Amino acid sequence: MIEEQPLPGSIGLTPISGAVGLGIRIGQALLGDGDCPYEHAFLVLPDGQLIEAEPGGARIADLSEYAGREVLYVAPAGLTDEERAAICAAALKYRDVPYSFLDYAAIAAHRFHLPGSPLLKGYVASTRHLICSQLVDQCYQDAGIHLFQDGRWPGYSTPADLYRRLGQGAEQ
Repeated sequence: MIEEQPLPGSIGLTPISGAVGLGIRIGQALLGDGDCPYEHAFLVLPDGQLIEAEPGGARIADLSEYAGREVLYVAPAGLTDEERAAICAAALKYRDVPYSFLDYAAIAAHRFHLPGSPLLKGYVASTRHLICSQLVDQCYQDAGIHLFQDGRWPGYSTPADLYRRLGQGAEQ
């Protein structure tokens, strides 16, 4: 469901400019997600803060850093205040967790049904490294909320997956 105002536990989806954004757009297109206008996801925390996975590791920052930028805020319909609090509490334990560009390659290998699936599954499911969408999905999972009911392996989510699940075609 699209949210007009972000609340703790909301997911922010935003485009990324420059070479990093282009690389993610190309990667998502190769995965069949070329129609997604967003390359980055973050989680809204209380008190005007957010947590996001970045190449330097997951960081907590001020939500105001996204003021004036295009951001689509989404969350599952009917999310309670208690669930939002649990999502945010879960998020705090991922601060400083390293980023992993290799997760994009592992997600692609899985989607293309390449050999090595048990190794890939273990690598991507590990929370010792997270890309932005994995961080968001993991925080929800830790709070007992499964964003995806399609049998995907844990950690196999991209910003485009979050957009399709919660933003694309959702009522405004």
